[in-house]
Amino acid sequence: MEIKRVGVLGCGLMGSGIAQTAASAGFETIVREVSDELLQKGFAGIEKSLSRFAEKGTITAEQQKAIRDRLSGTTSFADLADCDIVIEAIIENIEEKRKTYAELDRICKPETIFASNTSSISITEMMTATSPSRQQRFIGLHFFNPVPIMKLVEVVKTILTDDAIYERAIEFGKQLGKVPVRAGDKTGFIVNRLLVPYMLDAIRALEEGVGSIVDIDTSMKLGLGYPMGPFTLGDFVGLDTTYYIAEIMFNEFREKRFAPPPLLKRMVLAGLYGRKSGRGFYDYTKDPKNPTPMKLV
Repeated sequence: MEIKRVGVLGCGLMGSGIAQTAASAGFETIVREVSDELLQKGFAGIEKSLSRFAEKGTITAEQQKAIRDRLSGTTSFADLADCDIVIEAIIENIEEKRKTYAELDRICKPETIFASNTSSISITEMMTATSPSRQQRFIGLHFFNPVPIMKLVEVVKTILTDDAIYERAIEFGKQLGKVPVRAGDKTGFIVNRLLVPYMLDAIRALEEGVGSIVDIDTSMKLGLGYPMGPFTLGDFVGLDTTYYIAEIMFNEFREKRFAPPPLLKRMVLAGLYGRKSGRGFYDYTKDPKNPTPMKLV
């Protein structure tokens, strides 16, 4: 089947980025949010992103307008009925996702492919909220933030995904300008399966006095050539998000390397989520460009 019309569930950070990317690739794209307020907030973010690309000369003013013209918003599931693929990017809550998919399954045409942008929840667990015929057309499409810039997309296959649908999803990823990698439905997929234990181990090293926040970050940057150290990365991703993913992975595998360290739990309970809350491993409240390390241990 040919994908012409793309539906996106959620217009937050990831959803708006996915919608912008799809519209930029030439697809008619409709985004569904729970309220007009959230929809307008998401579209304002898309407009700001497109303006930056235009200012840099990456896209022309004509292309910017054409991308906007391919984008529309709605608060109704019914408007997604004729989409060829629906990409879900809502809250990382399994019950909310299952409820959403069950409703979509009743509304969307039989040919519609369902895809989740989840970073950690089992695709199979979400898939079972839909009809048997839809389960063959259910995949994971895990994008990375910021979606319009990051090239990778993990394409996740379940044990029931139809081979032709999976190959179509791989091709769709390429049409979006991404580099698709094939991943099985194992919690964390490829990137988080390797990244999360690394970030958690850095926190344990801090707890054990191996080095300071700055010294550990500097060591990983200059010693291994990483663009940012584990604590800077954690603050960027969101420590609440990291904690949530780690909890899911630990519950799945029951291995110590996936268990959230006590310090991470205490920080999340205290509201120290990283950049989005102003404080995490670093304090961004005074000078976001030159944050100061927090005294945590």
